[in-house]
Amino acid sequence: MTSLALAAALVAAGAGAAELPRMAQKDGRHALLVDGAPFTMLAAQAHNSSNYVAALPKVWAAVADANANTLEIPVAWEQVEPTEGKFDFSYVDTLVAQARERNVRLVLLWFGTWKNTGPSYVPEWVKFNNARFPRMVDEGGKPIYCLSPHGTETLKADRKAFVELMKHLKKIDGDKHTVIMVQVQNEVGTYGWARDYGAAAQAAFNQPVPAEVLKLQKAPVPGAARGTWKQVYGDYAEQYFHTWAIASYIEEIAKAGRAVYDLPMFVNNALRDAVEPLAPWKKNFASGGPTYDVIGIYKAAAPHIDVAGPDIYEPASNKVTATLDKFKRPDNALFVPEIGNAAGYARYAYAVLGRGAIGFAPFGIDYADYSNFPLGAKATDRTMVEPFGTVFGVFRPMMRQWAQWAYDGRTHGVAEGDDRAPQSFTMRGWKATVSFREWQFGEAKYFSHIQDRPAGTETPNGGVAVAQIGDNEFIVVGQRARIKFEGAGANDGKPSMYARVEEGQFDYKGRWVMERNWNGDQTDYGLNFMARPTVLRVKLGTY
Repeated sequence: MTSLALAAALVAAGAGAAELPRMAQKDGRHALLVDGAPFTMLAAQAHNSSNYVAALPKVWAAVADANANTLEIPVAWEQVEPTEGKFDFSYVDTLVAQARERNVRLVLLWFGTWKNTGPSYVPEWVKFNNARFPRMVDEGGKPIYCLSPHGTETLKADRKAFVELMKHLKKIDGDKHTVIMVQVQNEVGTYGWARDYGAAAQAAFNQPVPAEVLKLQKAPVPGAARGTWKQVYGDYAEQYFHTWAIASYIEEIAKAGRAVYDLPMFVNNALRDAVEPLAPWKKNFASGGPTYDVIGIYKAAAPHIDVAGPDIYEPASNKVTATLDKFKRPDNALFVPEIGNAAGYARYAYAVLGRGAIGFAPFGIDYADYSNFPLGAKATDRTMVEPFGTVFGVFRPMMRQWAQWAYDGRTHGVAEGDDRAPQSFTMRGWKATVSFREWQFGEAKYFSHIQDRPAGTETPNGGVAVAQIGDNEFIVVGQRARIKFEGAGANDGKPSMYARVEEGQFDYKGRWVMERNWNGDQTDYGLNFMARPTVLRVKLGTY
């Protein structure tokens, strides 16, 4: 069976509807299985405080315009347990019911002990009781803003609330699987302080590094093979210790939650610079978060967390590419749970999905009158959503097939770089080169007297994603770009040409529906994609 037929069969079968969502792995690649088959999350994340019933209409309107198949939205500890021991899940009930009505899956974001390193979403009975729920302290013993990961009562209370949430999800959704993943905490760590210096933290810092951490997290600068954190990790010790403490805390919550309802779970993080040389922490990122350099510690300390995902709000293309490369690992699925909602970020969907990611989610996709510019778009209306909606619109009908191709290692993708330069990648038997700012007809060298550029290309916004579905056959999705193929590997040096280039789309049963066949002017100068994303089924041959 061809990969295309297999993917279609998986979509049509529906045999896995009773199976819980779970992560799968083979040969260093990953898939999120939903109803028994790989699933691509074309997701939208709502604003932090849109997690109330009255706010949902503005969320659902934007989700529909985004053509999203998944909504990421918070569930806050403060809203489900405003009084200790008394739980209210009415918001969750409404959210799940409305998602089902719209055929949208949910990823719930647990805003518990930490949200962007702070305690802003904990209940008031936690927030102001420092004796029972201690904050971190600095070197001088002064409390700081962040709740301590060494607070046993804090952990106990957070874990209890999270377990109640997971019990409730199992009760209302255990047979439907509207909720497919859960994020545990949000952008954890500490800004301005490397770690907690309280008595419990000091005692733990002076203990030997756990064996499982030594196995998975090598020291950037070789130190002792074993010993205390300082002896093993030197100048990196405080950051690494804080990472272990927070990851261990998260593990206790995730483990307890999964014991009652075993959904996939992940953590997200505010990034450290992926381009600058690795160096000890210098107050330039949140110490303790799952940044690219300490994923090994999270894997060691929190085995019930499946994925560490990057939250990308740095528009520079070289930094985005470096971040994707660092988070896509044999032991870590690529998943971008947050990315800026400014128009320039939409093109990165091609690179992310082409790299085999399980999901991609712009942040702030709702019509609340709030903008997090300059991290995202200035607009809060449909013009903000449209760049992502056009991309998701072509991927959504084939979201299952694409997920299967990605899991099989058949996908590739590029986003237009800030330098506007061509980019190439090699597949089985073929090399593809993607260029940008091209006219549909002819080569630029033929028309050197023409100085202007195609409308809409003033800023980088092009991208192409390719799935190789057979030896000489491809699904190509593109926007504001040109792609050319040439022989490589077994086909290197052989003359080649298009056998057929069909424009069309997949229907929701996984069947290819052709609109027209490209030829002549449409193929003589590569395959050119304009402002509207287009799907092509391409077959090549040699002679």
